[in-house]
Amino acid sequence: MPLTPVRWTGSARGPRPRSLPWRVWLGGLLLLAAPPDVAGQLLVPMDREQENHLKAYGYAFGILSEGQSAEWLLNYRAGSFLVSDIPDNRRKAALMGVTVETLGGADVARIRREIETRNMETVPLEKAPLIAVYTPPNSSPWDDAVTMALEYAEIPYEQIWDREVLSEELENYDWLHLHHEDFTGQYSKFYLMYASSAWLQEEVTRNETIARELGFPNVPALKKAVAARLREYVEGGGFLFAMCTATETLELALAAAGTDIAASFADGSPPDAAASDKLRWDGALAFRDAVLVTDPTLSAFSDIDGHQVNTPWRVDLGSFSLFEFSAKFDPVPAMLTQNHRRVLPDFYGLTTTFREERLQPGVTVLAEEEARGRVKYLHGNLGEGTFTYLGGHDPEDPRHLIGDAPTDLDLHRHSAGYRLILNNVLFPAAKKKKLIT
Repeated sequence: MPLTPVRWTGSARGPRPRSLPWRVWLGGLLLLAAPPDVAGQLLVPMDREQENHLKAYGYAFGILSEGQSAEWLLNYRAGSFLVSDIPDNRRKAALMGVTVETLGGADVARIRREIETRNMETVPLEKAPLIAVYTPPNSSPWDDAVTMALEYAEIPYEQIWDREVLSEELENYDWLHLHHEDFTGQYSKFYLMYASSAWLQEEVTRNETIARELGFPNVPALKKAVAARLREYVEGGGFLFAMCTATETLELALAAAGTDIAASFADGSPPDAAASDKLRWDGALAFRDAVLVTDPTLSAFSDIDGHQVNTPWRVDLGSFSLFEFSAKFDPVPAMLTQNHRRVLPDFYGLTTTFREERLQPGVTVLAEEEARGRVKYLHGNLGEGTFTYLGGHDPEDPRHLIGDAPTDLDLHRHSAGYRLILNNVLFPAAKKKKLIT
């Protein structure tokens, strides 16, 4: 005997459903578990119609945190989101200053037809990832662009540091950002200019204390162990995002595993001229065959960085371009490059860009400098996880100096550079399936 159909709540112009065999009926119920087009939905536009691009990510993240699902419409109006049209979602958008557009069933169907026939794709977003930021205790949010983005977008996160990384606590997080840490243990060579500064002395004391407490002979040895643990985190399925110094120095620490190079860092001195030949790049994530900077008067690490900001041969800033990927065949890089601008102004960091010839095979270039050969943004896979590197310190403070006033993101709510950061935050929420990268 056929089941009695539930009350039809669709469009008046649509046919009422007939009684169906149970297998077909069950399939219909499963379809209804997805956001029903006929009920209408809210579009969160991410093109220039959006009032606050950065808050829009937090809005989508918050909806996922409440147990709702959402959809990321890759390449549709600069990477818009589709969410359920319910009163709470409307109120939340109004409170956050996020632009939403009400869609009826016919509107949603039209959008889906357009996505099917063009270089676009729909990616379901299922669950808000648990976020951690690797940063020293007592650090200020404005010390780090990612932390500022999370704070402004109202995305919750937790701070962790060396003790948590080396314990089992790291497994509690889906996504991890690395603060602008020097994983070689040389304190970003700030001692060249700031040796007498209280903040640097405090940083040295804090690192030396934690190294002793965790049983390491010195800070470089501690940081090498932390780097190795971060690699394991990625290999086991973690999503790693790093900027500025953390990108280059993490790789150098990984390449120094099993060597005595770290010993030369212990007293704050640079490696000797022969150290580059000792590096073992099979353990690195993104780079290979780098040459270490051995001049003790230069606060640069290696020739990975294409701008060498603190050297006499510093390269001037220009712009960089995001590559356009097939949303259907390359959804991962497409997610990471969703933006309303394709050409962005560059910004300095201790590591600003990455020399293309230093990339490992298989690394995906997401954005490149106008002068070819300098990569700004890259992505790669290791085991079950991924890593993404973005060069530079602060997308809206191109020549950031120590002591500069913090960036007010409310003045940069349409920042294309900060959108790259927040693409990465939302990326782990995508429904896991076999993706081509």
